[in-house]
Amino acid sequence: MNGGVETALVIGATSDIGRAIARKLADAGYALQLAARDPARLEREAQDLRVRAGAAATLRRCDVLEDGGVSLLDDLDPLPDIAVCVVGLLGDQAESQRDAAAAERVMRANYVGPALLLGALAERFERRGGGVLVGISSVAGERGRAANYVYGAAKAGFTAFLSGLRGRLVASGVRVVTIKPGFVRTRMTDGMDLPALLTAEPDEVAAAVVRAVRRRRDVVYVRRIWRPLMFIVRAVPERVFKRLKL
Repeated sequence: MNGGVETALVIGATSDIGRAIARKLADAGYALQLAARDPARLEREAQDLRVRAGAAATLRRCDVLEDGGVSLLDDLDPLPDIAVCVVGLLGDQAESQRDAAAAERVMRANYVGPALLLGALAERFERRGGGVLVGISSVAGERGRAANYVYGAAKAGFTAFLSGLRGRLVASGVRVVTIKPGFVRTRMTDGMDLPALLTAEPDEVAAAVVRAVRRRRDVVYVRRIWRPLMFIVRAVPERVFKRLKL
């Protein structure tokens, strides 16, 4: 607690979804710790939050591609009550197929880095005896599709990590929340032809995060239609699924 005010850490705060989550948490009364790779851009985002929302915001540099971002933890004071990891990289499937370094970058940005960072935070939360960890995963992790299987595999790993972490910490007072957006209209998806029914806005993702924290949810699909849709996708036999152009 920060003088009676709860503190929320947003990792990946300069992304469209990260910015929306930070604004929503500021509106909910949290003091903010904002972390991202680019300090200058992060300062601009923080200043906007201070002006628009009157939010208290401190800044931290964090790059999960360098060391899993764990050096961030040496500079966290106070230890946040909530930590939200929004880090991710869509990448390009064709490039990942050709270039092992590109594939590794997608895997590290979506799974290895976020998992290492939230795992290190979990240790600190567990010693304190409480806190909430939120990971932004994806429905892409529920089944490998030919069109984006490197990204999907990384998100599948992150989803499994969060599930296991949740089970490990169930009696510790630490909660772990998995948020599964489908398509989200952001700079990362700019230019893509996205189906309106399945495409959320960053503010929807942010609202889902705050609701999940308040209502003590474990796994949340940002748009409810994704839950039955992914149930059907998972049920398709592999001999059929591998021939689908998905």
